Amino acid sequence: MKKTITSLLAVSLILSFLLALSGCSPKGSAGTQGNQNAAAQPIKIGSKDFTENLVVAEIYALALEDNGFTVDRKLNLGSSVVHTAITSSQIDLYPEYTGTGLLTILKHSLVTDPDQVYQIVKSEYQKQFNIAWLNYSPANDSQGLVINTAIANKLGIKTISDLQKNAGQIRFASQGEFDQRDDGLPALVKAYGPFNFKSKAIYDNGLKYNILSSDKADLAVAYTTEGPLVDPKFTVLVDDKHVWPPYNLAPIIRQDVLDKNPRIADILNKVSATIDTATITRLNAEVDVNKREFKDVAKEYYDSIKQKVKS
Repeated sequence: MKKTITSLLAVSLILSFLLALSGCSPKGSAGTQGNQNAAAQPIKIGSKDFTENLVVAEIYALALEDNGFTVDRKLNLGSSVVHTAITSSQIDLYPEYTGTGLLTILKHSLVTDPDQVYQIVKSEYQKQFNIAWLNYSPANDSQGLVINTAIANKLGIKTISDLQKNAGQIRFASQGEFDQRDDGLPALVKAYGPFNFKSKAIYDNGLKYNILSSDKADLAVAYTTEGPLVDPKFTVLVDDKHVWPPYNLAPIIRQDVLDKNPRIADILNKVSATIDTATITRLNAEVDVNKREFKDVAKEYYDSIKQKVKS
């Protein structure tokens, strides 16, 4: 009887031990699964509310997804709120411009050297916001002047210095505000001298390419990556005295997200290296001129570079 009780106790102890192991096993599995879920938290990608930023943000998203990340798209945010969205952790990363970071966010004085601008924004964003700037791309969406190529060739105008010398033969289609803004015509006059245009009229900005094409004017204000600029009948003049700051595209990302997902830097830096001014202008044109969906344009472009980006 004593032996039977002893045996029963032994069996009971063994069962208790096995149950304890069994209890540990699910707990351990749950812990492992929890770590996997933490690592697989979606990367929240935002964008501003215009074509170029939407296309680039979608390219970033496709690149991360192709490299095993889960992405939560929060695109088409207003330019005035996207910075707040990243600093308040509503998004993790988005495409930003070095000039915007320098002048609009940091309220820094004007700097025109691209590398110097980048180093300033990279350092200050880290200090002030704990946000990292990844490598900037060659694409520069800066202020510019666009001229009809025919008259530019006729008069030998390639730079803004050339334009200033020949202003008396040029009809300028202004947008009004540009004539008064500190970084507009007054800045050009300060650097290049007076522009005594043959004529000057104010038009709505959205009409400028129609105005130029219909020979109602020769020159207009533009941003240097606007889609219609793919047309060879338009030429962007070289700002040879560097009045305007660079607006190079770069991914910016919250440092805590990058610390948890360091591969993101390598992936997006490879993407940025492929995007120059001509490329982003062409992509903008596919959407704004050819009326294609930005997601389709981004997918087509990513497919063309994915072998360079796949890690």
